[in-house]
Order: sequence, then C-alpha cells, then structure tokens
Amino acid sequence: MEMAIVLVILGLLLGGILKGQELLTNARVRELITQQDGIKAAFFGFQDRFRALPGDYHQAIGSILNATQNGNGNGRVEIDTTPNESILAWEHLSHAGFINATYTYAATESAATSPLNRYGVFMQIIYDGLYGVGTAAAPEPARHNIKSGSQIPVEILAEVDRKVDDGLPNAGGFQFSRYQGNGATAPTDAGLAQPACTSAAAFDANWNTTNGSSNCGAANVF
Repeated sequence: MEMAIVLVILGLLLGGILKGQELLTNARVRELITQQDGIKAAFFGFQDRFRALPGDYHQAIGSILNATQNGNGNGRVEIDTTPNESILAWEHLSHAGFINATYTYAATESAATSPLNRYGVFMQIIYDGLYGVGTAAAPEPARHNIKSGSQIPVEILAEVDRKVDDGLPNAGGFQFSRYQGNGATAPTDAGLAQPACTSAAAFDANWNTTNGSSNCGAANVF
C-alpha cells in the first residue's frame, strides 16, 4: 500500500513537471509570435505613414524627431550601405513611435541600436535571400524579412511555424535562418558539434525536433 501511494505521488509530480514544461513552451511560442507580429506591423505602419521603408527612408532627418541618419531611398533595407540600413531601421521605427524601446543608430549592432530576442541575440530587418536553403553563394529570391536571431530552441520555432505558417523550415513565410546576430551560428548539418536545426537542406525538410537543438533561428519573410 505504501509503495502504491509513493508511485501515485511520483506520477503526480512527474505529470506536473511535464505540464509545466508544456506551459512554458507555449508561453515562449506565443511570445515569439507576438514579437514578430509587432515588428511586422510596425514595418508596414511606417511604410503606410511615410511612403518609405524604415532604414531606407531618405528624408528621415527632416520628418522624424531625433532621427540621426537617412537611408538611400532605393526601396530596400540593405546591410551593405552607409549607413547600414538594417541597423538604421530600428532607429527610424523607434523614433517614429512604432516600437516602444528607443534605439539610436551606430555602425555596429549593440543593445542601444537593435532589439534582442528573449535569448539575448540581436534581431534584424533586412532585404536579402538568406533564409530557408538560401546561402551567400546561392541565395533565395531577395525579400524583406525579420530575422529572429539564433539561440532559440528548435521546438519553439517548429511550433511557431505550425501555428502561423506551413510547418516547413524551407518554405512559406516563416523559414529557417542562419543569421546569428551576437549568438552562435544556427547549425544545419548533423555533422556539426550541435544538432542540426533542420532535417535536410531541401524544400521538404522538417524542423529537426528529434535532435533538440537549442541554437536555431528563423526569418519571417514578407
């Protein structure tokens, strides 16, 4: 009888722990979705008000209070410009009142220039093809996207993808990203020291939740 009571108590404790982990995962999934949706809404809200893109806006200094830099106005938020429009986008969004925190442009990313994900890694707004299977040598078609930054557990990204998109890391509007920010590079190959984030570099790849990598990233592609 005593043994049965002990087993029941252990079962209840184990069930409580597992339920707590599930609730924590769900909370972090909702947090990431909310963060991504908020930035996307800010991006399009800025575009609607100024008829220009944050970071790329070439009349920012004259139109936005406390703006320090203008973009080149070519319709793309780029990283290989002076100033770096990908970093400048956060200043434009914050000083125009579209995001709560205040960021001021500098040539190098820091907590003063760019927001962090909950794992302490910089996020990024950029026009590029480095998402899904895209690499510098063979990029995907260039599109504006929000990079989440790395260090995110793969199961979090997989659940976000299932909730907001198609569940596939190399297709749709929510895809795998190698962008690391100030974190470690998100892995894709099982031969690396850390488990891969995706099962294959192919269209029909899956998020590799079996290996359980805690260092992955994603891109919300517009």
